[in-house]
Amino acid sequence: MSQKHNVALDEVATNGPGLVFIIYPEAIATLPGSSVWAVIFFIMLLTLGIDSAMGGMESVITGLMDEFKCLHRHRELFTLFIVVSTFLVSLVCVTNGGIYVFTLLDHFVAGTSILFGVLVEIIGIAWFYGVDRFSDDIQEMIGHRPGLYWRICWKFVSPCFLLFMLGVSFATSNPPGYDTYVFPMWANVIGWCLAISSMSMVPLYALYKLCTLPGSFCEKLAYAITPEPEHHLVESGEVRRFTRKHWLVI
Repeated sequence: MSQKHNVALDEVATNGPGLVFIIYPEAIATLPGSSVWAVIFFIMLLTLGIDSAMGGMESVITGLMDEFKCLHRHRELFTLFIVVSTFLVSLVCVTNGGIYVFTLLDHFVAGTSILFGVLVEIIGIAWFYGVDRFSDDIQEMIGHRPGLYWRICWKFVSPCFLLFMLGVSFATSNPPGYDTYVFPMWANVIGWCLAISSMSMVPLYALYKLCTLPGSFCEKLAYAITPEPEHHLVESGEVRRFTRKHWLVI
């Protein structure tokens, strides 16, 4: 393709929408039976988009319904409200300047903040909830515990890699741009505010929970990092999260 269009290779090997809607289709067009492959490719894109949208919205819907029990009586209407709201908000991305909004969101919202969210999730499950409890839950569901390889990855390998990737993401972050357009400073500020707004929810809620729990600081911390089924152990003074064994056992 570089030779065909007489451009440098680094200009062909792009990413984002250009890769999906320009490079891949043109590459598929060179294959035998290109029409069939093109149909399969775009059906795959459609199903991937629907699956991603369903996963993202379901996490929001489930979280809000768990917090506000009254929504259970009107789940269908609430789901419709979320779907319509996200649809209306996303319409800005299909306007004449929508590609710039998309690029800004893709750079800030779909990068560092996702790595941070996954890191917090793996720490919460593997370290606070406990790999041993998580393995017991899996055994109850499928009949056998996950292997040693998976438990080591969950507890040690994945957090280290994610922390490294998060640090690299922050260290190598560059201002976004589209083609030859460079976003102004105020656009970068908005982008970082969007990214921080999602990342800050976890430490802010943790601080709120720590401040509202009764008891001394150590008691608050013990209750905060201990799953509810083990709160009776905290009341009796047995805080497993304060022992070295809990943090090393796999």
